[in-house]
Amino acid sequence: MSTDTLIDALRAAVGRSHVLCAADGADLSAYEQDWRRRHRGRARCVVRPGSTDEVAAVVRLCAAHAAPIVPQGGNTGLVVGGVPDASGNQVVLSLQRLNRVCALDADNLTLTVEAGCVLQTAQQAAQAAGLWLPLSLASEGSCTIGGVLATNAGGTQVLRFGNARDLCLGLEVVTADGQICNGLRGLRKDNTGYDLRHLFIGSEGTLGIITAAVLKLVPQPAAQLTAWAAVPSLQAAVALLGLTQRKLGPTLTGFEMMNAYALELVARHFPDRQPPLQDRAPYAVLLEVADVEGEVHARARLEATLAEAMEADVATDAVVATSLAQARALWHIRESIPLAQAQEGLNVKHDISLPVSRIPAFCAEAEAALQGAVPGARLVNFGHLGDGNLHFNVQCPAGADAAAFLHRYEATVNTLVFDAVARHGGSISAEHGIGSLKAAILPRYQDSVALALMQRIKHALDPQGLLNPGRVLVEARLPASAAPAASARG
Repeated sequence: MSTDTLIDALRAAVGRSHVLCAADGADLSAYEQDWRRRHRGRARCVVRPGSTDEVAAVVRLCAAHAAPIVPQGGNTGLVVGGVPDASGNQVVLSLQRLNRVCALDADNLTLTVEAGCVLQTAQQAAQAAGLWLPLSLASEGSCTIGGVLATNAGGTQVLRFGNARDLCLGLEVVTADGQICNGLRGLRKDNTGYDLRHLFIGSEGTLGIITAAVLKLVPQPAAQLTAWAAVPSLQAAVALLGLTQRKLGPTLTGFEMMNAYALELVARHFPDRQPPLQDRAPYAVLLEVADVEGEVHARARLEATLAEAMEADVATDAVVATSLAQARALWHIRESIPLAQAQEGLNVKHDISLPVSRIPAFCAEAEAALQGAVPGARLVNFGHLGDGNLHFNVQCPAGADAAAFLHRYEATVNTLVFDAVARHGGSISAEHGIGSLKAAILPRYQDSVALALMQRIKHALDPQGLLNPGRVLVEARLPASAAPAASARG
């Protein structure tokens, strides 16, 4: 028996083999190390419940022992929001065993899955029924539905279908006191009080633990086409977006932008992933079309639109993939940018959003400020231009020590970029969340009243502050000025 009474109780609740402890020789590195290798924590233990009832039992036990809980899905997050801190006191609650596809309702166009279901598995379940779950992320082979919803992930098809929030119709959630809130109804209209679903989505496990979800599906398109265009400037890329939206309407499902240096990094580290055009323009655009009227019709419209773009000088060259293999190869180049950056060395990552109209001015201003502060810094600028989300990342000067660069300049770079984002009416987190990486700086860029309301919500739903502490909100106690007045009856 363990000398830790909580661990003994957890083993009784979920089974001895599903409570992992370093003291017993278990390797917890996969649960304690974040995906970017920015942080390695130390867990009190890792618990792997196999049902919603077991999740609720685990939460009740942790609450009784005042043990902080870190919910974890596929551990693919980018803001250190799903791994324990270094205290050794936090219990990692892994949802990976809750991985079932529960139901698919073809007539209602819904898919019900458990939180630990991998996104790709959910996509495949929809596809097998001739339907489409239009949510695509680079990490879709390992990220889980619970984590995707907890962070309100975006991806490449937000332009048409919205973030994860927009594709969720219902949630099952375990509350901080271990109760089960069952909202697994596939309704598109439900006006029966506050929509609690939207409170938990994007809360990063700080208000409750998502255990299952009802997702919205759409019919499979008759044709999906991918094109690549070279563009001479960011202004031209924005103009190309406007042109394609006018000409292609709702069939335009993706519009990705990459600067030349991002593509150079991919070609350097993955020589088999070369851009398809000889034109090495300052920027490239990858766009996707999904059409219900068939490939011939879709291709004709897309090619005519690209021809018009070249006549208007908002594109200098373009190509449309002629096969599924070619389309995948183009997307593979785009999705390899983060991997190429990792191969190049540590870097400062940003996940920002701006009004599309402000992107060219923001980029010019921020790049000039960066070069003034860190001469030689290399900008890797890419992202989902169609919805205003940029990954405005900074690599150290060529030949410099990446770790030393990060230590010396990361705070400076972040301040320069985030201040410029604020001046242009943007957000410092578009789709990755706040986690612990951005929690300390959030008050600088978030409205003070909004923050106070968030604190009240956190205190109301998690009064002990045990759910993912230190994430999103640095200080989760109710401010004195907002505390309820003492009862006159004593």
